[in-house]
Amino acid sequence: MNELLTRTVSGVVFVALVIASVLLGPWTCAALLLVVVGIGTFEMCRLHGVMGTKYLILSELLSLAAYVLAALVALHFLPMKWLVLELLFLVLPFLVALFSTKYDHNTLFSSLYGSLFFLSLPCALMLFMYRSDLFGSLAGAHLILLVFGLLWVNDIFAYLTGRLLGKHKLFSRISPGKTIEGSLGGLVFTVIAMVVFCHYASWLPIPAAVGMATIAVIFGTLGDLCESMLKRQAGVKDSGKLIPGHGGILDRFDSVMFSVPFIFVYLLLL
Repeated sequence: MNELLTRTVSGVVFVALVIASVLLGPWTCAALLLVVVGIGTFEMCRLHGVMGTKYLILSELLSLAAYVLAALVALHFLPMKWLVLELLFLVLPFLVALFSTKYDHNTLFSSLYGSLFFLSLPCALMLFMYRSDLFGSLAGAHLILLVFGLLWVNDIFAYLTGRLLGKHKLFSRISPGKTIEGSLGGLVFTVIAMVVFCHYASWLPIPAAVGMATIAVIFGTLGDLCESMLKRQAGVKDSGKLIPGHGGILDRFDSVMFSVPFIFVYLLLL
């Protein structure tokens, strides 16, 4: 009972913090995501066993620099052409691995590129969702919150459906607790929630809304599985202990980080 209470309270606080930071504006949201990138990179390094002080600092600097540069562009502080500098971050991990005498290059690549593409890039893309020059009337805090909301609905109903009806494992090698029934239940209820929302809000055409919800669920689930793969490889239950009852930053943001790039591209194409 105490564990359930702890999980519930910390979950409510976490959700309230995310909603408040997004609603207060892009700079507040950017500050929260900066913390997410910083802590998430530490957890990523921990999962890969890259905990030497020098390499941990290098990982943090690369992830934070890549995020800050893109964030300053997203917040209109720098012109869009500065994004070209992001290409440098595709090369820097090679240089770090080249001069490493402590870790093999596969370990460093997995950690560094994992942090860049699983944390820095998605967090920056979320800030671009505030820009009306990219998303028109869709842009703003409500778009970011909708992404979070879709994934939260999926998590809740996938869990409940899996508990009630789950019999067939979805990916037993990586996550024994996930079932096909649970995943389908999460998808169905998320799509229903999105359709109802757009019916009253007139925010997106129903077919486009269904597409967005489906992308969020599919890639959010894949993100959760990918993080479970890293934890299983590292032999740990959670990526960290920051959020009581929920684990670390990666445990709470894995589905968001993996799905945001695909949602971003989908909405741009619309």
